[in-house]
Amino acid sequence: MIDVCLLGTGGMMPLPGRFLTSLYLRKDGRAVLIDCGEGTQTAIRTAGLRFKCIDGVLITHFHADHVSGLPGLFLTLGNEGREEPLHIYGPAGLQRVVNALRVIVPELPYEIVCHEFEGARPDPFRLSGMSIQPFHADHGMPCFGYRISLSRSGKFDPVRAKQNGVPVKLWSRLQAGECAEGFTPNDVLGPDRRGLSILYSTDTRPVPAMTELGKDADLLILEGMFGEEDKLERALETHHMTMREAAEIACQCGAKSLWLTHFSPATPHPEEFQEAVASVFENTVIGIDGMNTVLRFVEED
Repeated sequence: MIDVCLLGTGGMMPLPGRFLTSLYLRKDGRAVLIDCGEGTQTAIRTAGLRFKCIDGVLITHFHADHVSGLPGLFLTLGNEGREEPLHIYGPAGLQRVVNALRVIVPELPYEIVCHEFEGARPDPFRLSGMSIQPFHADHGMPCFGYRISLSRSGKFDPVRAKQNGVPVKLWSRLQAGECAEGFTPNDVLGPDRRGLSILYSTDTRPVPAMTELGKDADLLILEGMFGEEDKLERALETHHMTMREAAEIACQCGAKSLWLTHFSPATPHPEEFQEAVASVFENTVIGIDGMNTVLRFVEED
């Protein structure tokens, strides 16, 4: 399972009652943070979440509302006694940005390791037990979205194990994913079962990768910068999305659920657009700070 907490829903600037957009994902007690703007630490504490278990931070792009909270986060992790490296992933130039932010936090008791994405289709990587696939977004500057997934192996099949001549003493080890005495988990397990997937993308126009990587997703978290239909031209100018466009992507993906976030400061009550957006994609939720859910594997026959 994956615990999901939308820490904040604001775009551009924090407002009273609205933190900047950030996401906290946790699996088996280890966590990943996506973006860290001003006030993200307060949002984490307000949600009752922990800092020390954060293994890494995924950065979408380098606008201040997505990275200006990093120095404070670095200090807090150090003050909590962190010693293991903190991994940060993001566009080319990440190391330069982190170095600049570290001017005010030069001494830390742990290492910060920066991973800059390269190429038209950056390689997936694993973090906190989850597989993460970055993809290029369209924000008029280097910007990435992320697909986070959790695979699930097949059920133990004793008939298959016997047919493959696997000694009973090895069954539990192979079922746990180990290889032993020339046998592999494939010798005792059935076909892989459906896993879990989340697609997260803000500060972007719609791009084909959203539909491709978001196919059948359990949860899409997309920006809804503008709710008004007449703001499409403004969305085009600023490389953002409207709520309707996000809902249309959810339809195209066949996603189970859509959370909207990253609302314009000029939209104090995004919930006013709930009915209009739900008419496009029924299972749309207008995000609020601190909302959370637990994604669980679906039991199969």
